[in-house]
Amino acid sequence: MGEEMIISQRENENYQTNEQSQRTSGKQEGRNVTVVTGFFLLGFQNHQNIRIFLFCLFLMIYCGTICGNLLIIVLVSTSRSLHTPMYFFISQLSISDILLITNIVPNLLHVLLNNGGTILIADCFTQFYFFCASETFQCFLLSVMSYDRYLAICNPLRYISIMTNTLCVRLVIMCWGFGFFIIIIDIITTSNLHYCGPNIIDHFFCDVVPLMKLACSETFISQLGTYLIGIPIVLIPTTIIVVSYIYIILAVLSIQSTTGRQKAFSTCSSHLIVTSIFYWSMFSVYVVPTKGQSSTISKILSLLYTVFTPFINPIIYSLRNKDIMKAVQETQRKRTGRQTIKW
Repeated sequence: MGEEMIISQRENENYQTNEQSQRTSGKQEGRNVTVVTGFFLLGFQNHQNIRIFLFCLFLMIYCGTICGNLLIIVLVSTSRSLHTPMYFFISQLSISDILLITNIVPNLLHVLLNNGGTILIADCFTQFYFFCASETFQCFLLSVMSYDRYLAICNPLRYISIMTNTLCVRLVIMCWGFGFFIIIIDIITTSNLHYCGPNIIDHFFCDVVPLMKLACSETFISQLGTYLIGIPIVLIPTTIIVVSYIYIILAVLSIQSTTGRQKAFSTCSSHLIVTSIFYWSMFSVYVVPTKGQSSTISKILSLLYTVFTPFINPIIYSLRNKDIMKAVQETQRKRTGRQTIKW
């Protein structure tokens, strides 16, 4: 215990030294001010053995996420049976999951190994931008996928004529556009804040809440911009999802046979599970009041939608989807057949 206390004191001294080294002198309105050029991410401040365990765990999750999502992308691209709107949207979700977890986990691994890590302001806001863009894209994409399931179940005769390839591509482009361009306003307002005080972020990545806490200037405009952008980003997709599933549930309940109900509901069960996990984890961090909530709980909740959700998504869509399992089996048979021909 004595050695751990000495190590902890030395780490705190290192944080203070790092904080001083990250500041440079500047001029603003004729007065001397300090300008922070970087932040220090604390990550998870635990015993070294626990941090090594977390490092190995997150590394395995990262590798599994990349492999699982790449598998879905390849299968959707190569298997003709998966050339449908639903699987096209699932492949786009996989691309977003790869972007999200690649943006967060490599730096998280570095922070765990070094019991904290320095990140430049430019890199911090770059990470924040891609995080917001991928999350915003997923919000809109999940609403598009719910509308797709609504058409497939409630209006099956017109589904093919409505959900054409052109419409699918346009919807996906709109989702990517909303994700990468609308969120720029929030990034600009947050990056224009002045950071001249403490530069220690008690988190494992750059997020809006800890960044605003470190700002020395007035954050009203930045908070107002965040709310004005965040409310439609959350409300519009949520409304589309809720309304779509109300009609889906009513349509499923109107089916007479139990087998028909199960078959109809199975087509949207995976999407419903993924959507529930995504929105529950997001709401628990950004909507539910966080007063009295410890930083550790906040970090764990953040891990749900930044690390574990991208890892779980391909598992849910693979294990609960017969078409994807068949595509995997067909791919294995083709490879086995080619090897047999070569021999």
